[in-house]
Amino acid sequence: MESASLRTKKSWLPFGLDRTKPRHYREMLRVAWENRDQARYAWRILKEGVCDGCALGVSGFRDWTIDGVHLCMTRLFLLRLNTMPAFDPSLLADVRELRQRSNEELRALGRIPVPLLRRAGEPGFRPVSWDEALELAAGALRKARPDRIAFYLTSRGLTNETYYVAQKLARLLGTNNIDNAARLCHAPSTAAMKRALGVAASTCSYRDWIGTDVILFFGSNPANDQPVATKYLLEAKRKGTRVVLVNPYLEPGMERYWIPSDFRSALFGTALVDEWFAVRTGGDLAFCSGVLRALLERGRYDEEFVREHTTGFEDVEAYLRGLDWSDLESEAGLPRSEMERCARILAEARSGVFVWSMGVTQHSFAADTVQAILNLALCLGFVGREFCGVVPIRGHSGVQGGAEMGAYATVFPGGVPISPENARAFTELYGFPVPERPGLTAPEMVEAAVRGELDVLYCVGGNFLRTLADPAFVARALSRLPVRIHQDLLLTEQVFLDPEEAVLLLPAKTRYEQDDGGTETTTERRVLFSPEIPRQLGEARAEWKILRDLAARVAPELEARFGCRTGWEIRREIARVAPQYDGIQHLAKAGDSFQWGGRLLCRGGRFPTPDGRARLRPVPLRREPAQSGTFRLSTRRGRQFNSMVYAPVDPLTGASRDAVFLSPDDAAELRLRSGDPVVLVSEHGRFRGRVHLAPLGRGNVQVHFPEGNVLLSPQARDPVSGVPDYNAVVRIERGNA
Repeated sequence: MESASLRTKKSWLPFGLDRTKPRHYREMLRVAWENRDQARYAWRILKEGVCDGCALGVSGFRDWTIDGVHLCMTRLFLLRLNTMPAFDPSLLADVRELRQRSNEELRALGRIPVPLLRRAGEPGFRPVSWDEALELAAGALRKARPDRIAFYLTSRGLTNETYYVAQKLARLLGTNNIDNAARLCHAPSTAAMKRALGVAASTCSYRDWIGTDVILFFGSNPANDQPVATKYLLEAKRKGTRVVLVNPYLEPGMERYWIPSDFRSALFGTALVDEWFAVRTGGDLAFCSGVLRALLERGRYDEEFVREHTTGFEDVEAYLRGLDWSDLESEAGLPRSEMERCARILAEARSGVFVWSMGVTQHSFAADTVQAILNLALCLGFVGREFCGVVPIRGHSGVQGGAEMGAYATVFPGGVPISPENARAFTELYGFPVPERPGLTAPEMVEAAVRGELDVLYCVGGNFLRTLADPAFVARALSRLPVRIHQDLLLTEQVFLDPEEAVLLLPAKTRYEQDDGGTETTTERRVLFSPEIPRQLGEARAEWKILRDLAARVAPELEARFGCRTGWEIRREIARVAPQYDGIQHLAKAGDSFQWGGRLLCRGGRFPTPDGRARLRPVPLRREPAQSGTFRLSTRRGRQFNSMVYAPVDPLTGASRDAVFLSPDDAAELRLRSGDPVVLVSEHGRFRGRVHLAPLGRGNVQVHFPEGNVLLSPQARDPVSGVPDYNAVVRIERGNA
């Protein structure tokens, strides 16, 4: 498959009726039907609430980037989570039959209505009072040593208030063993950006996409994961922006997307991508290195910016000039001419925005790859001025704020690194001892559990069985925990694993039901207020309130110092503790927001590093010679939100959940045709699926997440950030029909 300037075919039937694509209007009707029993409440969520889908951030039907109504299918698919009724708790009296159900079937049962407890040896759960539940949880936490307690928080619609109170509770208990879903996606971005730029967030705003000369997407598929972004790209292209995709797969949604709220686009679609570079899986680092080398050889970089605002340029230049082009070609999976072509595109641009996502970050050398992207952006001077920036685009609404609130094993609130000095500062702030060493990351928690080194795991949402590698290993680890506490909206299969002593389910409110409203931080650092839209389902409580009540039970003598009695009080405290969040205390009604750091970070090339300069750094080339007869496998998303699957067939690709995406040339060489059964074999597992031919670079193969997790190593991760590696080397064998 050759990369090339794209001339995508236009569909001459309106609404793409001759194409494989989402049927947006039909899906909207289906969502309306699903929510008919709570139609008025659903409308209030859409009209007043902040989207709980991706982290682009839409408040009501509006955003801060372009005019007009914004409403995407991701948000609509999630709507039912917020309107569904509760299930009858007697359903859980015996869990044997429920264990056979899929996650989708469990989700359809409804919301958790009351606290539920299952002790070892019991067939199922029984309802308990909140008093009994909190006393049991507090007793388990008091009994355990701090280093044998761990907290994990998902990104499922959680608010900054919940993340903040959770981390404060963990520190009250004397542990930094608290982590969130950011560890599984953009932890490498946080680590590399903090080190290179002094900030760990997008340096520009979405409106800088509209009017920039070029946007490069590395390992991203916003048409699927952040569909609102397609409207930004439409506006950008109408202003002359060139859109470049660096990805093993020419994503169909990026090739052409039908934007339902734009008349022309809804009729005939919009070709979003102008240029495609079919980099091999994991080849982004080599590709960026090759592009930068080509720019340096031609003197087409921003010499003044590099001289005045960076350090380390000479080392980077010397390293790149010492590389063989053949090594760059081999690792990038593309010829030198393609890297030089990309260099010409960038050299012609006066401005540019670089966007990356999990195709870059979920690798065992991801922090280095992010550094390579930053090296390229800095040498072009694409940071700190309008229509320029680097953007680690987030796919879930809670992850940006989760880490910034300190619900992270390696930082305190405000993104302050965990160190003895910073621990002393937080000890003074909080009035109780705060631990000074980094805690366990999410994958490390599971490893500790399997070794018998954890006594209590407290999960606020999440489902390790579906989000981490090797589900059998994860199940073994969770079953070894004496006490598991799951605070959640819905059932997942992990709650049915047998406990050593007890498993407790605590019913949580949604972000919209949350007392005193809540806030979310978007990818562009905008903090949005979502007001309380009252609804009481069963005995569900606000997530932050459950955690706060638990703190009061664990350490009643410190209840007054712990504070956090109301949402308003939490926000006032966040403003004091995390200075960049000053302003959050004033958010009070729908539509209220502020953007910490303003439109641009590092404006004028002034970086918040000790000497005010950004750090360029040579990045060793990752050398992974291809083994004969093997393929590089990566996992991908279909119609889903994190691990929640919404359609058995992805409407963008037409692929079923067992699809094995393979290039036509590779398939022909293996004498395989579309639909043929195959078995993928890695060092860690086997996956049975069917060939799905796709415009994929040769030597690559893709399967859906989380189904493909059986092929992954639970030990493989990035040493800098701890993010798991969601890729593997596989053989393809013919399967049985």
